[in-house]
Amino acid sequence: MKGVVFTGNRKLELRNFEDPTPGDDEVVIEIKASGMCGSDLHHYRSENPGDNIAGHEPCGVVVARGRSVSEQAAPTDARVMVHHYDGCRRCNNCLEGWTQLCDEGSTVFGRSAHGAHARYQKIPARTLVPLPDGLAFEEGAAISCGTGTAYGAIRRMEMQAGAKVAVYGQGPVGLSATMLAASMGAEVYAVDIDAGRLKTAGTFGAASLVDASKDDPVSAIKELSGGLGADYVIECSGAPEASSAAVQSAKTWGTVCFVGIGGPATYHVNRDIIHKQLTLHGSWTFSVTGQADCARYVAEKKLPVRDLFTHSFKLDDAVAAYELFDTQTTGKAVIFPS
Repeated sequence: MKGVVFTGNRKLELRNFEDPTPGDDEVVIEIKASGMCGSDLHHYRSENPGDNIAGHEPCGVVVARGRSVSEQAAPTDARVMVHHYDGCRRCNNCLEGWTQLCDEGSTVFGRSAHGAHARYQKIPARTLVPLPDGLAFEEGAAISCGTGTAYGAIRRMEMQAGAKVAVYGQGPVGLSATMLAASMGAEVYAVDIDAGRLKTAGTFGAASLVDASKDDPVSAIKELSGGLGADYVIECSGAPEASSAAVQSAKTWGTVCFVGIGGPATYHVNRDIIHKQLTLHGSWTFSVTGQADCARYVAEKKLPVRDLFTHSFKLDDAVAAYELFDTQTTGKAVIFPS
């Protein structure tokens, strides 16, 4: 089979690999959709990304099982997503389904182990998450990272219906946060510097759109919220200035959740945090259970996760796909390997 390998400094190759054979506790899935995630760009742009197949948003069907994996645990042709981490499987974090937080260090499929930009992927059976009926494979791919990450952040904040929620950054994760929060009854203020992404946020339920390239987002959010600030703020862009503004946008006793991967940000600790009694969270993706919960919620509410996607590519078009995706002018993108 062919697989996409990032070779460093915005280059990639399609290399030939043997079709995988599962070990005792493993399965092989045929990839039907492999999402392209903004965090892939960090790997794509790096100098030494390694030799593993890229892609950490897998979705497909089970085609082979190892000796210790029963048909009941992984039925042939079952539609599945993958929780794209593995760990020691013994520490408390692993036992609770948070393998990315393994005490001994985690494996990340698509980074430190082979990922899903290929026709087949071999993974531990324990990483499988059912894809509910009614969800397309590309929707499962989105839930396997970006959309699931937004859901995990909202659940971590214990957001209440009717709350005023500011979402900084309207890329695929931020748009997912906007869509999910609005579906849960929140009044959402969508913040971005791109007019096209803000327009999409409006179709996903945002009550107000804040163009941070033209207006000060902190002032705009305070005006929209009657001078108080947002009850909850989700920072999805990773931009340092957005991280700072997110803290300033929250009301007294508010909650801020940081999701976007970015650099250092500056806060006035007394004024912006202590004297406002803020609660700050960091949220890194989701647990196995959280991924399954997100998929069920999206299916039950019939949320338009599929509308996040603006581009799709065949595996042979991976070079052009990442050249375009690297411009960060697209919405969500997906590779269909087969």
